Amino acid sequence: MKTLKKTIFCLLASILLVGCGNKPSVEADYAVIPLPQEITKSEGEVFTLNSSTKIVYPKGSDIQKQTAEFLSEYIKFSTGIDLKITDEESADNVIILKADYKADKPESYNLTVNNKQIIINGSDDAGTFYGVQTLRKSMPADATENTVVFPAVDIKDYPRFAYRGMMLDVSRHFFPAEFIKKYIDILALHNINRFHWHITDDQGWRIEIKKHPELTKIGSQRDQTVIGRNSGEFDGKPYGGFYTQEEIKDIVAYAQKKFITIIPEVDLPGHMLAALATYPNLGCTGGPYKVSGEWGVFDDVLCAGNDSIYTFLEDVYGEVIELFPSTYIHVGGDECPKVRWKTCPKCQAKIKAEGLKADANHSAEDKLQSYVISRIEKFLNSRGRQIIGWDEILEGGLAPNATVMSWRGMEGGIAAAKQQHDAVMTPTSHLYFDYYQTRDTQDEPLGIGGYVPIEKVYAFEPVPSELSVDEQKYIIGTQANLWTEYIADSKHVEYMVLPRMAALAEVQWTEPSKKDFTTFLPRLNRLLKLYDRLGFNYAKHIFDISSKIEPSAEKKAIMVTLATADNAPIYYTLDGTAPTEKSSKYTQPIEIKANADLKAVAIRDGKASKIYSENFSFNKATLKNVTFEEAPNSQYTYNGAITLVDGKRGRPSFASGEWLGFNKKAMTATVDLEEPTEVSTVSIGTFASPGSWIFGARQFTVFVSDDNKTFKQVSDESYPAMTQDQGEKVIDLTATFPTVKTRYVKLVVKTEQSIPVWHAGKGKPAYIFVDEISIN
Repeated sequence: MKTLKKTIFCLLASILLVGCGNKPSVEADYAVIPLPQEITKSEGEVFTLNSSTKIVYPKGSDIQKQTAEFLSEYIKFSTGIDLKITDEESADNVIILKADYKADKPESYNLTVNNKQIIINGSDDAGTFYGVQTLRKSMPADATENTVVFPAVDIKDYPRFAYRGMMLDVSRHFFPAEFIKKYIDILALHNINRFHWHITDDQGWRIEIKKHPELTKIGSQRDQTVIGRNSGEFDGKPYGGFYTQEEIKDIVAYAQKKFITIIPEVDLPGHMLAALATYPNLGCTGGPYKVSGEWGVFDDVLCAGNDSIYTFLEDVYGEVIELFPSTYIHVGGDECPKVRWKTCPKCQAKIKAEGLKADANHSAEDKLQSYVISRIEKFLNSRGRQIIGWDEILEGGLAPNATVMSWRGMEGGIAAAKQQHDAVMTPTSHLYFDYYQTRDTQDEPLGIGGYVPIEKVYAFEPVPSELSVDEQKYIIGTQANLWTEYIADSKHVEYMVLPRMAALAEVQWTEPSKKDFTTFLPRLNRLLKLYDRLGFNYAKHIFDISSKIEPSAEKKAIMVTLATADNAPIYYTLDGTAPTEKSSKYTQPIEIKANADLKAVAIRDGKASKIYSENFSFNKATLKNVTFEEAPNSQYTYNGAITLVDGKRGRPSFASGEWLGFNKKAMTATVDLEEPTEVSTVSIGTFASPGSWIFGARQFTVFVSDDNKTFKQVSDESYPAMTQDQGEKVIDLTATFPTVKTRYVKLVVKTEQSIPVWHAGKGKPAYIFVDEISIN
């Protein structure tokens, strides 16, 4: 009887076990990130990974041997099995690496699995590597207690874009060489093949130049660093760091093993204070200059009329190209004020000597910048290299062979493509990873601002529809950027790029028709387990409750849709009490038609998530039609005019996506109350953040009208300029006046037209950020 029971037990257990007494089996899942273009499952038997499995690479191929070693190391990490690699051909129980797959695109691969073999065949060595990455990510992050089986499959895959980039700024804050290697590992995991390394700026020169050793003696060090967003207060601590040429060579070689090309950026002719502090003669005024301990854009730039700068730049770039084999060298070209050039005798003489003349679109100084860029381009072209630069290099005329990196929206890339120049799309709106990932910024580390959640990254489409089919081919790829003014350590770097880099990977690699955010989320959950195993410090917002708030003027209601990445059950209340499993269970969008204090919680395995909270307050303006005389700035439009009457106040951060931003001209908005209504109080919320060039209002005026044509002023209030000791804050502007009966209410909020002298932007117009209008 005991023998019979044991037999039955083994038969039942065999459902879960490869054999009686063996480890439970787990299946590989090929729906990885980025999602392969074509996955065709077969009916054949599975391939079982075991200690006898070998990895076979082509005889004589050091590169393929290197990839085989990479795969073997990962399999040991994931399963504990130490696979032998060999160049001896074998047909049974093997993983075969090859590179003779016929495909239209470089970096393509074909991955096939049957019960005897896994074959990864790349169109080139890089293609084989990306096939290995797919196989790697298909395995459980931790399979040390399991036997991994690979279902029979035929995967045909290729990248959508040839240029798949990620940038890291090491000038504002410096990160050691070992972390740069880890960053490269993270890029490789996401099939990214370009690492844009921003290594010089106003706040620090980070690359050793042997002809000019003073650059790292002086230019790599700043006396102190500003606290917060250009608060005027400093930490009093010297800060510095740089990479030796030997460290750079080692990092370049490390990246090459992961099929990543490093594109170095030495920014010019602006963002050069670190160089000017070292060599004052290179500036228009002769200094004195200092490595900046603040963030921003500075008037002191390289003197374009001084021939010494060209000798200096050729010295620098001459050593840069010896260190970096990249075809592209990034020359920056962004944010270069022309203030000094306009009054500099040498610059004006250069303008005259070169016959540079202003036209309808560009000043003579703009043309001078183009001259500088073109001159450096000729030098780099003579050394077999090409330049890539930020979209400002379009100003004054584009250098002949330049590639444009479009960051101030899509317009720069569109303009470049129409001129038959290659372009890489990297707009702030979707791909600036120094922007916040959540609206709830109160619990976040300090950031530069902006709001780019993972779903917005995923939704990005790099190829503008307004380009013709022929012009679209000049959009060669896309890249996300991480600027580090407020990112002082490597853990924070990881937190800002992960998991948004997973969304970026799918934008870069996967064809748009294959993309779907709802299927991306469960795949992301699996990838996060690998992040955990690898010890990455990723942001966990994906596990919080996300919301979609849609004001409906037609329904006179605010529709709130709640969701979680893993479809965890959600419970909510509308009276401000803490939600529990006994509260209302969320099943469909919540319709809000009156004041409500919404709180919601997701509960997983008895554990509650962070509480989601949103307060809605109704007044006579709520959900009414609002029109503007001047539209908000394109970067800060968010949901448009209805943002001002959607029943919710903006959080105390302009990054939340709940504030509309205006620049230069006053904000003029008219609310249609739909019928004659008694009104005696009108208010509007504003948000000030001087460090981000967002200032308080200087004047608030209210008008009323019965016909939307003839308006009568009922209130006017002026406000003093902000002082240096005023920081970030919400400022409500309120107008109270004798009750009038009216249908239309016009609000005019005048901006600061001249930023005070104590600010880095002195003399320039400031932004004004506005939110909820209240009329009672």
